[in-house]
Parts: sequence; structure tokens; C-alpha cells
Amino acid sequence: MNLINVENVTKAYGPEPLLDAVSLGLDEGDRVGVVGRNGGGKSTLVEILARATEPDAGRVTHARGLRLGYLTQRDAFPEGATVRGIVLGDRQEHEWAGDARARDVLAGLLADLDLDAPVAAMSGGERRRVALARLLVADTDLVMLDEPTNHLDLEAIDWLARHLRARRVALLIVTHDRWFLDEVTERTWEVVDGRVERYEGGYSAYVLAKAERDRIAAATESKRQNLLRKELAWLRRGPRARTSKPKFRVDAAQELIADEPPLRDAVELTRFATARLGKTVYEVEDATVEVGDRKIFEHLTWRLGPGDRIGLVGVNGSGKSTLLRLLEGSIGPEAGRVIRGKTVKPAHLSQDLEELDPARRVLESVEEIKNRITVGKRDWTAGQLLERLGFRSDRQWTPIGDLSGGERRRLQLLRLLMGEPNVLMLDEPTNDLDIETLTEVEDLLDGWPGTLIVVSHDRYFLERVTDHVVALLGDGQVSMLPGGVEEYLQRRSEGNAPTRTVAAAGTTAGAVTAPKAAGSKAAQAKGGGQAKGGGQDWKSRKELDKLERRLEKLAKQATDLHERLAAHATDYAKLQELDGKLKQVQAEAEQVEEEWLMLAEDVG
Repeated sequence: MNLINVENVTKAYGPEPLLDAVSLGLDEGDRVGVVGRNGGGKSTLVEILARATEPDAGRVTHARGLRLGYLTQRDAFPEGATVRGIVLGDRQEHEWAGDARARDVLAGLLADLDLDAPVAAMSGGERRRVALARLLVADTDLVMLDEPTNHLDLEAIDWLARHLRARRVALLIVTHDRWFLDEVTERTWEVVDGRVERYEGGYSAYVLAKAERDRIAAATESKRQNLLRKELAWLRRGPRARTSKPKFRVDAAQELIADEPPLRDAVELTRFATARLGKTVYEVEDATVEVGDRKIFEHLTWRLGPGDRIGLVGVNGSGKSTLLRLLEGSIGPEAGRVIRGKTVKPAHLSQDLEELDPARRVLESVEEIKNRITVGKRDWTAGQLLERLGFRSDRQWTPIGDLSGGERRRLQLLRLLMGEPNVLMLDEPTNDLDIETLTEVEDLLDGWPGTLIVVSHDRYFLERVTDHVVALLGDGQVSMLPGGVEEYLQRRSEGNAPTRTVAAAGTTAGAVTAPKAAGSKAAQAKGGGQAKGGGQDWKSRKELDKLERRLEKLAKQATDLHERLAAHATDYAKLQELDGKLKQVQAEAEQVEEEWLMLAEDVG
């Protein structure tokens, strides 16, 4: 059944039309993701489909009685409104309490909010969840979401994806969150040059199909094609939490990436990073950090080494931004200390937009820092890098005061890179960036030799540019997650999963540590007398001790190998040999750690 039909629709807000004679339709059961550059017409297309905006020409037809749920990018609520009034309206408690969907939505999105709390005083993320809840509790035939993941944390995004997958409604979603697109959508529309190009499958399938189209057409934009092929290579080789995707032919994908080199030459980058940074980057020793009356970190010991690429996750308010500021030096610990390497030159992209002279031109603001830098093995001028991040030649002479939020974000990032830091801290770098710009940023970071720390709710970006994930789990420590974001979400959902304390003094963030905090069950079993199972439990505890000792030995081996890597920074052959040994140690440690975790669950 056809829900919405669009015939020859045209819409312009200037001399060039955003949509030019577009015809398309949405049917019952369709699950469509909409992608394209910022300002290219994605939101305009959705507004026209929802009849929130009239086209300049053409016709939009809705099925009779269509129940449409539409989430815009701006969350507007009546003055004095409460969560209850917005989400549940005048429904009595016994009415919505008996509604399974309403209970699921409230538990999934609003469990930490008071239903009678006023919305006016809430944060952007909380307001976004309220707006989503209002839409999702209603009965609809078609749900249209414009940037639904904005301001949401990883857990809320994961819940929303699972909820939409299970829901039997048609979907149309505009988002730059590529993981979310792959999880939820089955078709992709790309809004480009006034047209809407249609592809079967989610984001991964779109990447393959677009690369194949470009190849068949012998596209002249070789750089753009290389980026698509590089991203596809990561989709096939990288960490895959998206087990049900992609829906494309494996043979075609393998053929396309057969000659594609690895995204990053880890040995080469480590060599460069060590040469620029030395052996010490950051060492946090027994540090306690307070914000107001609340302790964020307590007796924290953590180390970052040269070339580490770390993704940092945790719920909103857990201290992610505080940790970056601690490393940067803008705040200090109440106790303990932070040792910074003598050659460390950090750059911190915060969530706040840097104040720049609004009358200054874009190119001028970059060139005042530096005219040319080297990224990877290539030299780039300020103008070339601006071009890569979406500032075409004419746009480079635009006054900064005329830039959008996304453009100012890109300019802020580029100004940081032009300073050639050797430690880069990125706090929500994907905010307001479109997918095409994100692939350019990822490509730049692939060749950037230094220590990288990324805080982001964009799971795809986080997994794409980092090698390890660490989490703030509310215990005042930093915990290593070998299973990445998926492990973090699993621990959060279980609430009682063991915690591995990461990077004790003398190890790096990528090194292996014995699961000390995770040993609570084993420790209780040791000190709490005879537990259930008698002799069998005794054998299990003995095996746990054996595994812990093995992990400690592997941690020492990893530490030694990291130090030897730093000592042989200029010997490429030796670096390759040591890197191979380190990977073997880390692989064995992961296997031992998995055995430890499985055994620890059985000892009570």
C-alpha cells in the first residue's frame, strides 16, 4: 500500500534548487535512510513529504487516514509543559500502565526522568528523549525522524535502534549516524544536486553500490571514489557489531577491496608517534578529581602511550569531558598527579565552539596558524585541507560570522590540525557534520601520527578511527573493554558485569591488565569460606588464580614489548618484529581473559 507519493516536486531557497522535479514514493513497510551533504536538501525533502512545507512545484499525496509521526530537528514544547503532559497527554495512569508500548518507551527513554518534571529546565539530550517518547507511544503508520540521534548517548541510540527494528511501521530517517542507518534501514536515498538517488540496502550496501556505480561510470572524481573504497574496506575488515548487515554480495565487496591497503599502518604510525612524543605521553598516578561535591575519579591510575588511539565511552555526566580537561591541564587533581611528557603538544576539540573574529575570512583564520602541514606522507596547504573538509574555493573567502554551526565545527577542527599537535583530544567531533565530511575527517586521522582520544556518541566513527575502547562505569576508574562498544552496552544492561581496571602504571592503554576489579566473585569465594559446590568450587577458584597469574605475566610481556617498541622507533624491521610479538601476546591475553570471565561467573 502506497503511503506517500511525490510527483515532480521542485523546491528552492536560492538560485539553485534543492529538489528539482523529484518523483518518488513511500510504501507500507519501507525503511528508508536519507543521506547527503549538509544543506543539500535532506530536511527539505522530509518537510515536503510530511506536508510541513509546500513545494514550489509538483504534488504530494498522502494515503487517506495516514497516521504520521514526524520528529523535527528542533524540539519545541508548550510553556510550562511537563514530561507527563507531553508524552502521555491526559491519559490516566491505569490507561498507559496497561499499554505495553508506552511502558517500553518510558522504560527505554525516560527511566531516569520524573514524569512531573518541567521540560523547560532540561538538557538538550533530555528534551530530545521526551520528544522521541511522545512520538513513539502514539499509533502511527509512518515514522519520519530528522536527526533522531542528536544529543543522545550510546545507550539511548542502541535502545532506539532495537525499538524501531521490532516495530512494524514504515520508517524514513535522516541521520549522519551510519551505525544507526545500518541497524534500522533497508533502503537508502541520497539527496544530491537536486536529485534523489535510490539504493537498495542500508548504509553498507549504499557504500558498495555507490562505489560500483562510480567505477562503472569511470567517474573522474578519483579521490572521492578512493574514500568510498577505503571506507568499504573498513566495513569488511573492521570490528563488526552489526552482525545482520551489510546485505551486499561478499564476492563483489572482496573484489572491490582486494588491492586496498590497510586503513592505517600501525607500525609506521607508532614509529612516527614515538619519534614525536618519546616514551611518556600521559601518566595519571593515584589521582582523585572532584567536580563540586562529587568525586568523578578516585585513586585513578592510567597511562597513555605514543600512538594510542582510544575511544572513551560512558553515560552523560560520567566524567568523559572532565578526563580530557585533566589530561589537557585545564583542571588538576585534588590528590595524586598527572605526568605529561616533555614533548607533548596537545590539542583539544571541546563541545563549545571557539570564539573567532566573525569578520575574518575562513582561509585567513587557518593560514594565521600555518600555511602548510604534513599529514601521513603528504604535504597539504591550508586551502587544500579546507577543500577536503567541504569548503570549496569560493566558500573559503566567506566571513566566519556567516558560517553554519557545522561549518564552524569543521573550521575549529582544521585550525587544531594546522597547529600540528602530537596529542589530539576530540570531544563529540561529529556534531553537525554530514557523512561525506565525516569520511574526509576519518581519512585525515588515518594518516595522523600521534596519540588520539575520542569521545563520541557516533558508534561508527568511534570504531572507525580508534583501536581500543575504554569506559567510565561510575566506579571512579577507567576500564578497558576488549569487546568495544558492544561490551559496554552489555555491561550497562546487565548492571553487574565484572569490571577490568585498565592500564596500571607501566602499561599503555592498549596493554593487557589482570581483571582486578572483576575478581569480586573470586575474591569473595576465597575469603568467604566454603561456597556452593564444595570441591568443584575449590578447583574453579584455583583455576581462577592460575588464569590471573597468567594475565599478569602477559601484562608484563606487553609492557616490555611497548618499551622495546619505543626504544627501536627508528628501526623499521625491528618494529615489525616486535609488533607481531605484541599482537600475539594481546591475542593470547584476550583468550585467557574470556576464560577468566566465564569461570568467574560460575563461582558464587
